[in-house]
Amino acid sequence: MEKKEIVIVGAAVALVLYTLVLGALGPVISATQTDRTIPNAASVKTIGVGVYWDQACSNRVTSINWGVVEPGSSVDKTVYIRNEGNAASTLSKATSNWNPANASGYIALNWDYGGQTVNINEAVQVKFTLVVSSSIAGITSFSFDTVITASG
Repeated sequence: MEKKEIVIVGAAVALVLYTLVLGALGPVISATQTDRTIPNAASVKTIGVGVYWDQACSNRVTSINWGVVEPGSSVDKTVYIRNEGNAASTLSKATSNWNPANASGYIALNWDYGGQTVNINEAVQVKFTLVVSSSIAGITSFSFDTVITASG
């Protein structure tokens, strides 16, 4: 066999071995990454307002699926909150019913609402940000309620 053929055969063998190793390690790597994701659910409850996915306020938000959530990450979701009461109001946000209860020590729900008055039937765009601590441990899934209230 010539030197050129030996190099080609060696390269082919290396490529086959590389493919076999990736095939064997792929499921292990994938399982490791999957174990770092945290399934979640957040229901949305309202008092005096409606929360919608669209600016026209035709697609109501009843729950938020935050998608893939990993330790140390944050996820944004934009919604439109419409004052459906009978007076101009300001909005407040609270979370409750955390499951497990200690999840609230590692996970926070923030928003960019600035405290402005929202007139009757007016909708404001609000970005929610779910922040997961990099030190979260022992929580394999979580759920909580988000309560949006109009007052004024």
